[in-house]
Amino acid sequence: MPGGRLTQQERQQIAAGLADGLAYAEIARRLDRPTSTITREVTRNGGPTGYRADLAHRATQQRTHRRRQAAPQGPQASPQPHGRDAEAVRDYQETLTTVFMTSGLPKMMARVLGCLYTTDTGRLTASELAQRLQVSPASISKAITFLEGLDLIRRERDERRRERYVVDDDLWYQSMIRSARSNDQVVEAARQGVGILGPGTPAATRLENIARFLDFVSESLIRAAEQGREVLYTRTGTTSDGTAKPSSDHGPTAVPTATA
Repeated sequence: MPGGRLTQQERQQIAAGLADGLAYAEIARRLDRPTSTITREVTRNGGPTGYRADLAHRATQQRTHRRRQAAPQGPQASPQPHGRDAEAVRDYQETLTTVFMTSGLPKMMARVLGCLYTTDTGRLTASELAQRLQVSPASISKAITFLEGLDLIRRERDERRRERYVVDDDLWYQSMIRSARSNDQVVEAARQGVGILGPGTPAATRLENIARFLDFVSESLIRAAEQGREVLYTRTGTTSDGTAKPSSDHGPTAVPTATA
C-alpha cells in the first residue's frame, strides 16, 4: 500500500472529498492510494454520510493498540503457513471483507466469507470460524445460513462427522447462475405489466424494454458462465524453465452441464 497507513491529514482529505460528493476512486487517485483502501476506511468508520476524520483516526489508533495487546493470544498470532506475513494477511482479510460488504453482504457474513477465502483449505468448522473471528457461535450459525441461501458456501462432513463450511471452485459458478436467474421474476412482472398498461403505450414500451434487456443480460451471463466454468478449476503449474503455466484439474468433458 503506497505510503503505509493513512495519516490524519489524508483522512481529512477523505472527509473533504466525501463532502464534495467525490467517488472513492477519485479520492483514491488524489491521495495516490488504492481505491480499496479508501473503501475500507470509509466503510469501517461510519460510511460516506457518517465519516469523520478525527473519529476515524482515533478509532484506528485504538484498534492498533488493542491488536498489540491481544497479539500473544490472538487468532492471528500463530505462525502463518508458506512464510506469510501475519499482519499482511490480516489486513488483506479486512480488505476482502470490505469488498464483500460493498457488494451487498452484511458485515458478519462478509467476515465469514473473507475468513474462508484466505485459508488454503477453503474449509473451516463453526468453532474454528468463531475462534478466528472472535465472535459467538450463534453469530457464525446465522452467517452460515445466510451465505448458504446465496449459494456462496456449502456444508460437508469430515471423517469425524464434524460439519465444515466450504468455499470451493464451483460455488462462484452456481452463484452466477443464481444471480442470472434472479432476473426471471422481474422479466415476468414487466411483461405482465405490458398487457395491463396496453401494448404500444409509453409505460408498456418501457416495461417491455426492461424485460428484453434483462432477458439478454441473463442469457449472456449464463452463456459466459458455461463457457468459462473450467477456468474455476485451473491451477497454475510450473514449467521446466520456471515460468507459470495454467493447467486444469478437469478435462473438457469433466465439466457438467448446468441444469439451472
